[in-house]
Amino acid sequence: MPTTPIILLLFIGYIIFTLDKKKEDIPVPPILALIGIGLFFIPYFSSIEVTEDLIYHIFLPALLFTSAYRFPPSALKKNGGIIGFLATAGIMLTVLLLGAVIYAISSPFISLSFIGALVIAAMLTPTDPVSVASILKQSTGDEKMADVVEGESLINDGTSIVIFSVVTGMFLTNESFSIGSFFGEFLLVSLGGIAIGLLFGWIFSKAIHFTHHREYQVMLSIVVAYGIFNLAEFIHLSGVLATVFAGIMLSFEFGRTIKEDHFRESLDSFWGIVEISILSLLFLLIGIEAANHLSFDYWGLAVLIFIASLLVRFVIIAGTTQLFPMWRKEISWQESLILSWSGLKGSMSVFLILSLATQAGEKADVIISLTFASVLLSLVVQSAGIHPLSKKLLK
Repeated sequence: MPTTPIILLLFIGYIIFTLDKKKEDIPVPPILALIGIGLFFIPYFSSIEVTEDLIYHIFLPALLFTSAYRFPPSALKKNGGIIGFLATAGIMLTVLLLGAVIYAISSPFISLSFIGALVIAAMLTPTDPVSVASILKQSTGDEKMADVVEGESLINDGTSIVIFSVVTGMFLTNESFSIGSFFGEFLLVSLGGIAIGLLFGWIFSKAIHFTHHREYQVMLSIVVAYGIFNLAEFIHLSGVLATVFAGIMLSFEFGRTIKEDHFRESLDSFWGIVEISILSLLFLLIGIEAANHLSFDYWGLAVLIFIASLLVRFVIIAGTTQLFPMWRKEISWQESLILSWSGLKGSMSVFLILSLATQAGEKADVIISLTFASVLLSLVVQSAGIHPLSKKLLK
């Protein structure tokens, strides 16, 4: 990508973040995505090519690492059960149920196979609640919901990629589904990624003591964030989970063995700038890329799919939390509704959409357009509604 458009996009992001004085109303990312759609109609920007590699290998590792090392270990320990369930079994159930619903409601509009419906569901299951966690804390003062939403979003990306790979293989090659091979691949990729992330995160927490220069320590964190991601991907493990758990291990080591008082401050200063810069570019590029696919005849179906994704997520969360006594006491139906509404779609869904476009080409044009439209609706509608909804339900 040429340098000049990147600088212009960063400047636009800077302006929007600077003008944003009331983040509890609507987060910046959906605004950036809408601006990106507008930029598409300017020839200078419409020629920008957004690739799956750009999102997956450049943007995601930094965002994942930043969120993970900031995530408090106490929150993971306290809410680990519900976070782990929602990020694994919960996603699998969501894909199956949402796929069935999409298959049923699509028949009046288009001819869509059940596998095609599962592909859409798989692309819509990863959550990306950018700014939602802070909004929940500001609106209610309750950190539990924010921690569950953020913890789920950190871990469920790895699950989503494995599920997407399986159903996409079925969609493209008509291969049969094998529960044994699916779970075998899922366990290998996921647990292997977690293990390598924890190992290198621990090594990193020890290595920072070899130098007291904050610049070199921050430099090492860059190596860890991107190095672990690419190493895990190279050996066919989950780079997403490797980076996430490296960050979580680092968070666990803060205050326990890391006595460098300036270290967290240095990390926050550097990665805070990186995060805002990447979010500016990412969501503007999402808008530019989405505009390529939003001119189609099935917006009514896209709206129904978006509504179905909300309802199915609520059914899964409310049903399972009521099923287990330990969660029934902790999570009310109001909180289940907030958790459902907070599951915005974002960067990972867009990566999966671009992956499908690369693999399937014109065969999946309608599926890609439907999913892009649903992601955009999720970003705008759910972002706008999270503040008033949480204020009303979690008083």
